[in-house]
Amino acid sequence: MMMKKSGGGDGGLLYTCLGVLCCVLVLSVIAVVSIRFSVSGSPFPSSVSSVNSATVTIVELQKKVIAATVANPNPSRAIASDLSFYRNSSFSPIPRKSTVVRKDDKIEEGLARARAAIRKAAGVGNLSMNPGGIYRNAGAFYQSYKEMERKLKVYVYEDGDFILVHNGPCKDIYASEGRFISEMEYGNNKFRTRDPHSAHVYFMPFSVAWMVKFLYVPLSYNLAPLKQYVSDYVRLISTKYPFWNRTHGADHFMLSCHDWAPVASKGNDFLYNTSIRVLCNANSSEGFNPQKDVSLPEIYLYNGVVSPKLQSPPPANISRPYLGFFAGGLHGHIRETLFDHWKEKDSHLRVYQQLPKDMDYPSEMLRSKFCLCPSGYEVASPRVIEAIYAECVPVMLSDHYVFPFSDVLNWEAFSLQVNISDIPRLKDILLAVPDDKYMKLKEGMRAVRKHFELNRPVRRFDMFHMILHSIWLRRLNLRL
Repeated sequence: MMMKKSGGGDGGLLYTCLGVLCCVLVLSVIAVVSIRFSVSGSPFPSSVSSVNSATVTIVELQKKVIAATVANPNPSRAIASDLSFYRNSSFSPIPRKSTVVRKDDKIEEGLARARAAIRKAAGVGNLSMNPGGIYRNAGAFYQSYKEMERKLKVYVYEDGDFILVHNGPCKDIYASEGRFISEMEYGNNKFRTRDPHSAHVYFMPFSVAWMVKFLYVPLSYNLAPLKQYVSDYVRLISTKYPFWNRTHGADHFMLSCHDWAPVASKGNDFLYNTSIRVLCNANSSEGFNPQKDVSLPEIYLYNGVVSPKLQSPPPANISRPYLGFFAGGLHGHIRETLFDHWKEKDSHLRVYQQLPKDMDYPSEMLRSKFCLCPSGYEVASPRVIEAIYAECVPVMLSDHYVFPFSDVLNWEAFSLQVNISDIPRLKDILLAVPDDKYMKLKEGMRAVRKHFELNRPVRRFDMFHMILHSIWLRRLNLRL
């Protein structure tokens, strides 16, 4: 009897210990994931070792973005003005209740080391690292790019219909969208991972351009089918996988060059407000948030390639007979203002609504010093990238447009920004540009061109890698 009693006591002790262990495991599993954003005008987050903290809540973030948008119609410039805020900011580590080291912890530790390395490199640089002055901080950019190449892993969801997902247009005006999706799905790049637990970000590879083609009823102006498809897609991945729910999609991204992509993203509130949206239509007055969203360059690939005439511009010392050039449809109020003052009214500042039959667009860009890039119905225009290829200085005529890669690139080194109210004085403004400044702008265009090239196979520092780098910067600012 004594032996049985002793045995029962040992069993009770064993069950008690097991019960305690189970409770610890359950508490570890259901621990709440907190999300914090480090807000900074600069693209490069600070290290975890600094004392001062600059983390804010999502509500505060939204208030800051709205205030900045109202105060400044050119958010790309506003971003540049916040560099001092970034240099004084920091990330503070978030304590966890569990002492077990998980993959998530290792990922965050790696990101913290990357932030520290970037912050250190931000104070180091030389002129050879910044040809044409095209980078806001060359040392920080190169270090950040290096950290991205070493660390960044992207998980691509494999769910969804092939017609609308995993595929996109690789020719004409939406090529930026299709080419990125194609490279992530089928390219030989080192960033994609098949292990979702090792990923820094999660790509939702649906194509809004294909949704418009296959779901939208022409002339109906009913965009509900686009929003419904996006809603259904997010519901699918959020119920099938745990990754969306743990951050409300903050480490997920979509990418589209279609004008209606911002509307389609409203199919899910968290996608619209929290996720990273990579968009050509980067209009900060219509919900584009430069702190979390990415401005995607719009490029027109005629039959899948850049116009052969633009691939090899003439030498820099070849004179260009015309001051400025633009030809395009009457789309939006900015072009209306441009046409009112300059349409076919000056032989040196040539502005056309319909290009004459004996002229072609690439040739006229190559013969002009400045290429006007007015926004149409939406803010983005493929003429910006075409102008860079032609080494015809882009003259940006837009409101609320966040320029592509403007958290890294200094657009003033290779373009001119002219206020819409100054369009009546446009010729005087262009004539006032000194020759030495014009030559520096051309140098900047030659240096920055590689960042706007779509290559097959992809090359370091090309558009594909710059898009990923912009996403990487947003992920560096996200704390899980």
